[in-house]
Amino acid sequence: MLERWSQTIVKGWGQPEVRALIWLLLGGFVIRSVIAFWLPPGFDEAYYYLYTQNLDWSYFDHPMMVAFSTGLGPWLTGDVSQFTIRLGSLLLYTGSLFFLYRTSVRLFSARAGGLTVAIASLIPIFAVGFGVLTLPDSPLIFFWSAGLYVAVEEFFRQPDYRPSYRLAIIGLLVGLACLSKYHGLAIGFGFVGFCLTSARHRSALRSPWMLLAVGLFLLALLPIVYWNTQHDWVSLRYQSGRAVPDRGYSLLELLGTVLIGVAYLFPTFGFPLWWVSLREWGKQWRRQKAGFALRLSPKGGKRQEGREGGTRLILWVSLPLMLGFTLMGGYRPILPTWAMPGFWGATLLLGARAAEWQTRSPKRVKRWLWGSGLVIVTLLLVALLHLSLGTLQKPSRFAWFGGLIPANADASVQLVDIQQIRQGFKESPELKTALEQADFVFTSEIFLAGQVGMAIAPLNPPPITCFNDDLRGFAFWSSAEEWVGKNGLYVTSERLPDVSDYQSYFQRIQAIGEIPIQRGGETVEVMRVYEGTNLLKPFPRPNDVNRSTRLR
Repeated sequence: MLERWSQTIVKGWGQPEVRALIWLLLGGFVIRSVIAFWLPPGFDEAYYYLYTQNLDWSYFDHPMMVAFSTGLGPWLTGDVSQFTIRLGSLLLYTGSLFFLYRTSVRLFSARAGGLTVAIASLIPIFAVGFGVLTLPDSPLIFFWSAGLYVAVEEFFRQPDYRPSYRLAIIGLLVGLACLSKYHGLAIGFGFVGFCLTSARHRSALRSPWMLLAVGLFLLALLPIVYWNTQHDWVSLRYQSGRAVPDRGYSLLELLGTVLIGVAYLFPTFGFPLWWVSLREWGKQWRRQKAGFALRLSPKGGKRQEGREGGTRLILWVSLPLMLGFTLMGGYRPILPTWAMPGFWGATLLLGARAAEWQTRSPKRVKRWLWGSGLVIVTLLLVALLHLSLGTLQKPSRFAWFGGLIPANADASVQLVDIQQIRQGFKESPELKTALEQADFVFTSEIFLAGQVGMAIAPLNPPPITCFNDDLRGFAFWSSAEEWVGKNGLYVTSERLPDVSDYQSYFQRIQAIGEIPIQRGGETVEVMRVYEGTNLLKPFPRPNDVNRSTRLR
């Protein structure tokens, strides 16, 4: 068997498109790894690290999969750092690119597959948001890509479609996508919509394999359902409530949402992605209106059916998210990542179109990709150097042109270096002793709690919690009464409220030390540590949290 595998690898390496794919995947992995190593942990990332310390069937914010993708690196290496919590995302994104390549090759061509991977590797929000940062989107995109690939194999493997066992695999993969982020439901609806509108594939919905697919899908969702039944369905109520309009509709804000999305995609890719998606949608609509029926020719019919049907399938799983969340931006702010899985699917259409452009004008396509890549890499390098060394900071030992942004006006200093916090606790006898004697650590902000939690992870710390009115996961990881009569360590920063909000809750609370956070040789933030003796009463929690935790 090993000999057969080695022969397959050697044979594959002899093919130019395979070599190009391997270099693309390896090169992208190395570049993303450099970013993952130097970029301080983001707010959400540090917060998701706390998921790994409180493993459960699901969480208030998201399903359980992000806990495993975040915890993979620390569990394998025994080290907690910005790189290790991102190791899962680095690996998953490489797998996502591979499935994207295979899908494109299956539907279009090897050339289209290579160009699709190149485009997906360059788009900033894909490479960083899906491929570096530890977010629920990383496992979502992996299972999304795997599900789409299996769907293409299922629906376009033969001219006369017959449902097969792959439907069951699709159901499981859609369930796992939902177990990563609730957006996974969109790809499931997309598959069903495609089958309903395709006479050739409608039999899939009546197949016994579909019953198994639904069963595996529901089985994958059991952790979400079980956790929510224990907590008054709070997670589903929270997520569904985010779609409710909170003001009147604004076309100006809609335009802003479109432009911001294009900026995250990078304009040289964002505008073409919208153009090719809407263009293909228009073509499909005109064909349907004209009663177009695809007839397979004896030669090349399978490829033609794959291209036409594949384009329709991609539109079904992509456009609803692209249009739905973009239109939502007209009546409420949306996060840029909400619509991005739709654009991820649309990358397949842009890659296929780019393959056609390359046959007519290879130099233009080369200039388009290389020019975009150079600009994107340069911008990412500038941002990374500033975040890690303060190259745009004023003052800074590494400042360019004397610096541009005063440290006290630079929001990026909130991405604190957890290694400096860790070192501060290690080097201060007072702080080290206080940490050892504390029954719990608390902050006034959930994201700072994540950063502090990562920093003190190797120091055998007590549990960490949060005292404020935005508790999210903390509302389910402990109870308000749990800490009464115990001693706490309060960690805060200059930008957050001082200790006065908590003085009446402790018998005594006093400052015991400070940890200066430096960037570019300058102090840009100061972490302050207070020791609280004997918590006298529970810190009050919002009414909705009390209601949602009643069943705990």
